[in-house]
Amino acid sequence: MKDVLPIAASSAEDIVAHLTEAVHDHRVLPGMKLSEDEVGDIFGVSRTVVRQALRAMAHGGLVSIERNRGAFVAKPSVKEAREVFEVRALLEPQTARAAAERATPADVALLEDHIAQEHAALAADKAGLALKLSGAFHVEIARIADQRTIEAFIGQLVSRSSLVIALYWQRRNALCESHAHHALLDAFRHNDPDQAEDLMKGHLLDLVSQLNLRETRDETTSLRDALLG
Repeated sequence: MKDVLPIAASSAEDIVAHLTEAVHDHRVLPGMKLSEDEVGDIFGVSRTVVRQALRAMAHGGLVSIERNRGAFVAKPSVKEAREVFEVRALLEPQTARAAAERATPADVALLEDHIAQEHAALAADKAGLALKLSGAFHVEIARIADQRTIEAFIGQLVSRSSLVIALYWQRRNALCESHAHHALLDAFRHNDPDQAEDLMKGHLLDLVSQLNLRETRDETTSLRDALLG
């Protein structure tokens, strides 16, 4: 009998959560095929549930569904990788400025908790969870800025960024070295829009500097090994 995950999935949302975490954790890499039968066997669910999960991930940009070929973890090209961060560099500094103007003590406390959870994940050697929390920090800034449309767009860009990082990041320990979120938190605490805007620009430039936009890795690990290993 084939193994299933220790925490068996009972819904499409469970599968989305497990696969998304695996992508963030760089265990399931861009370009990997997501066979409906294999995913169903691994999680112990029907193909109908698997299809719902894959469609949801495709809507979020994490999965590409190709006619007559099936579903694959999306694999952004070098051009797309540059574009993702170029768009973030256009949007997020202004969003950080607006957030700094509006941030309340409750907002600052929430962001502080995000950072604490991120550091706890790193201390527990859960880099994928730390990356997910790091992305959520950026989405939360857009919420504080009260920019609903941009918040949704930034959420999609953050998801694409996780794929870009999985493919092109040169230094995996860079997440531990960044103090940008702490500096941004101080700018929000002091309602300093100029500082928040400048810090966000620098933070995104630093992220891009850690990408090797010249080569990608070939992935040979099976989906089962990636999820159960």
